[in-house]
Amino acid sequence: MKLTSTCFSDNQRIPDENAFCAPDPTSRIKQGANRNPDLSWSDLPPGTQSLVLICHDYDVPSRPDDVNKEGRVIPPSLPRVDFFHWVLVDLKPDAAPIRKGEFSDGVTPRGKKGPEGPRGTRQGLNDYTAWFAGDKDMQGQYFGYDGPCPPWNDSIPHHYVFTLYALDIPRCPVEGVFRGPDVLKAIEGHVLGKATLTGVYSLNPEVKV
Repeated sequence: MKLTSTCFSDNQRIPDENAFCAPDPTSRIKQGANRNPDLSWSDLPPGTQSLVLICHDYDVPSRPDDVNKEGRVIPPSLPRVDFFHWVLVDLKPDAAPIRKGEFSDGVTPRGKKGPEGPRGTRQGLNDYTAWFAGDKDMQGQYFGYDGPCPPWNDSIPHHYVFTLYALDIPRCPVEGVFRGPDVLKAIEGHVLGKATLTGVYSLNPEVKV
């Protein structure tokens, strides 16, 4: 299996266009265009009946104490956790490639609607749902794709792994509102193959990407 994008190559920088937040010389960060990258797949295993796409960042600080704080730097030694940016299920294997901006084009305060998505897909909640839970202007249910917005004072670049799973069933066995871990558990025993594409991003001008 192969998963590719014209927006970035494997282990290369994700463009600001695909990010939730972009660098800003005066305010450190600004709202990004938040367009999902285009994605194409090939060499699916025989018997593939549906596809699942998940994007997660595995470099998220496990504690928020120093996040985006003036005069503080998040050390590379801090334990890191997963943050899910996109959970997409029931994508047909013979569908056309995902177009840039097809599933997300701009930041939607309080989150995009779901779980129903384009092309008869369903989309899970991403982890901005929990991140904005205490923000009166942004809190809500964030379905679908919302791109990178790593802390501007993090000392390491963040890695965003897009993983495409080929399933031997036509519909992912999750119901109602679901999240990334729910899907990963549900597809156990149904994965015929998978492919990954990793993008790198940082909002810290001192971090080379």
